[in-house]
Amino acid sequence: MSVKTETRRAGDFILSEANGTLSRENGVIALGTLVPGTVLGKITASGKYVELDPDATDGSEDAAGVLYGHASGTDVPAVVVKRLAEVRADMLVWPTGISTPNQTAALLALAGSHVVAR
Repeated sequence: MSVKTETRRAGDFILSEANGTLSRENGVIALGTLVPGTVLGKITASGKYVELDPDATDGSEDAAGVLYGHASGTDVPAVVVKRLAEVRADMLVWPTGISTPNQTAALLALAGSHVVAR
């Protein structure tokens, strides 16, 4: 019998969110192939989102939200969980090699927007 592995689905990481779409915001992913639950930074100059990069100095070093669905390519429209939500900490996707202090700082930044990891 063959084994099937289910991939991440849009919003799987959300435990709860505000009524309607108050927790979500439309945005643009600058580039990359990202999965739901990816912690995002926002480039200050363009306002576009990218995977969090703690070593950057362009704004993407600060956690600005969590990607709702899949995104692949350049300048891809996307939905970002930006405020008033609880998310599963074990389903968040972090940059490879992120340090514990940087991860903690990102979680605190998200909590500042009331996106709380449980």
